[in-house]
Amino acid sequence: MDSRSRTCSITMLGSLGFEEQDAKIFASWVDYLKYAPVVVHKKGDGLIRRHEKFLFIARCTAHRYSRMSDTLQKCGRKIFFSLCEWGQDNPATWASSLGNSWRTTGDIEDNWNSMTSIADENDKWASYAGLGGWNDPDMLEVGNGGMTTEEYRTHFSIWALMKAPLLIGCDVRSMRNESLEILGNSEVIAVNQDKLGVQGKKVVGGGDGEVWCSPLRRGRVAVVMWNRGSSPASIIAKWTDVGLQPSVMVNARDLWAHQTTSSVRERRSGGPSRLQDVRVDSQVGEETCTSPNRAILLCLQASE
Repeated sequence: MDSRSRTCSITMLGSLGFEEQDAKIFASWVDYLKYAPVVVHKKGDGLIRRHEKFLFIARCTAHRYSRMSDTLQKCGRKIFFSLCEWGQDNPATWASSLGNSWRTTGDIEDNWNSMTSIADENDKWASYAGLGGWNDPDMLEVGNGGMTTEEYRTHFSIWALMKAPLLIGCDVRSMRNESLEILGNSEVIAVNQDKLGVQGKKVVGGGDGEVWCSPLRRGRVAVVMWNRGSSPASIIAKWTDVGLQPSVMVNARDLWAHQTTSSVRERRSGGPSRLQDVRVDSQVGEETCTSPNRAILLCLQASE
């Protein structure tokens, strides 16, 4: 829904000045409301509509969102309120009192470079997310055809770890089985929906090999080993990088292979403990991503 006087169609009215009336209508059948400003700019003889993020004029300030937020709260039922101003005014720092999520970035595109840059931008605001208020790096592109199956798995893994709203962005009527398998992975979704509500973040970077992690309930840790390069790479994570004590033994669950390796332990070889390819080795060493543009999502839990 548009927060200005006109919607994206130009010919239809937006909610500006009609917040209470519109909120009552929404409450009768809507569970999720995305609220975004669009400006109509006159150029020559035609009307050109652009998101305000491109024109940098007539910005939608917090009070505009506050008006709709207040009216929604008076409607007597829960409606997920998604604020969308593309991260222009750092909404992560002020939007938690107004809505349930806020866009932290520009619009995502269905390609690897866009997805990775969006993830990096959203990561900057990790400390502001939590139960009831989430950073939104835009919808999922899984199923739209611009990336490989492995790249879409990576996309879904990172969005799940970041506790981002998992909004399907493809046409579900023509979804391929590979896309359905990714979007329907209940183990990955469980990471996203973990009730501890802590956004995962990058803990090892500086090259093509990265480690992202998020604490989960019951002392578990979700870890993404991400090869962002175009060549095979070995990715190393110290036990302490992912919030584990150096001496702990864990059961490691690969959430894409749906396989568990029990009693993964520390290797004492004079150096710090590290995380190994736990699918095949019960000692702690390094995780090798054999394919480029690929991520592995693990759930680690201390052994009994």
